[in-house]
Amino acid sequence: MRRRIGMRVGLSALLALGALTATGSGLASASPAPVEPRAGAPAQELVDAMERDLGLTEGQARKRLRQEAAAMEAAPEAERAAGTAFAGSWFDARTGELVVGVTAPGRAGAVRAAGARARVVEHSAKELDAAKERIDARAERETAPEGVSGWYVDPRANSVVVELVEGAGDDAAVRGFLAAARKAGPVEVRESTGGAPRTFAAGVVGGDPYYTGNARCSIGFSVHGGFVTAGHCGPAGASVRGWDGSQMGTFQGSSFPGNDYAFVRTGHGWWTVPVVLGWGTVPDVLVRGSAEAPVGASICRSGSTTRWHCGRVLAKNETVNYSQGAVHQMTKTSVCAEPGDSGGSFVSGDQAQGVTSGGWGNCSGGGETWFQPVNEILSVYGLTLHTA
Repeated sequence: MRRRIGMRVGLSALLALGALTATGSGLASASPAPVEPRAGAPAQELVDAMERDLGLTEGQARKRLRQEAAAMEAAPEAERAAGTAFAGSWFDARTGELVVGVTAPGRAGAVRAAGARARVVEHSAKELDAAKERIDARAERETAPEGVSGWYVDPRANSVVVELVEGAGDDAAVRGFLAAARKAGPVEVRESTGGAPRTFAAGVVGGDPYYTGNARCSIGFSVHGGFVTAGHCGPAGASVRGWDGSQMGTFQGSSFPGNDYAFVRTGHGWWTVPVVLGWGTVPDVLVRGSAEAPVGASICRSGSTTRWHCGRVLAKNETVNYSQGAVHQMTKTSVCAEPGDSGGSFVSGDQAQGVTSGGWGNCSGGGETWFQPVNEILSVYGLTLHTA
């Protein structure tokens, strides 16, 4: 069995740590045990990052996390209460409430009883999803122009939002795409303040979680048998090396474009644990589940290049138009990322959310980043999340 001496900066050490003997004689000398927060308490690194990135005090950050946890718990029952009148849901940071759109005023009482605030709107989630699917279908037949960065259902606007790269609105191909999109259903056009979306893989740099070919990416979440990550980091069958250059495992499944997810089966003395990078300066986050955070909730990302950064969930089920092709069912956030962060973990509190795909901008000037939801990846590959 492989024994590593000296503390590895960050949770990459913990995720990559070779299996030790049952007595654990080498574990203490390799690194101290992570400090585990009490069950249900927000990890300190999440609080610290929210203070830094969202401009909150520690008290405000902890209150926000409690409110968001309550919203995640209430969301499934509130959606059932809305029935066919359901028009999407989101977290209102100003009031700390889950808001549910309904097309029938008569369903508002049932939604309130389920623990959410109701807002009466015109279009149901089913209508909006159908409109987006029609735009998706057209983009499959005719590639969307590069000036279109993506499109998604925005429950707060009660429409499908088509986002454009800054300054692309006058392009003839973009105008043609928008004209067709408006025929699909209610559409709102917004111009991004950033550039075109791109993936966040990077060239080989020493001391980072894993490598495949000449690319460096980040581990997403431990599952029984390996870990999940971004599909653009490697094709099925590709060999994966760990941070120390030794053989780590193989991509058992990978999908990109269309999707951006992958499953790496690990072996060769490497084990998995239900934690997300704390980077040696803060306690590691214990992953306790994968309840989905609503639009508007805070969210944090861990990656091998830029470490911890936080922001908000901006949109769900977005189709992102990368240069390599469109990727569907993505979640957009206001969190920054940079090359090498691809595949890394998005968490809300102690709940796994997804793996980093791509975005625009950087962590010096800001930007937006998309992730592929983890529950979809688990379902596709029949995996079980490793939880504490």
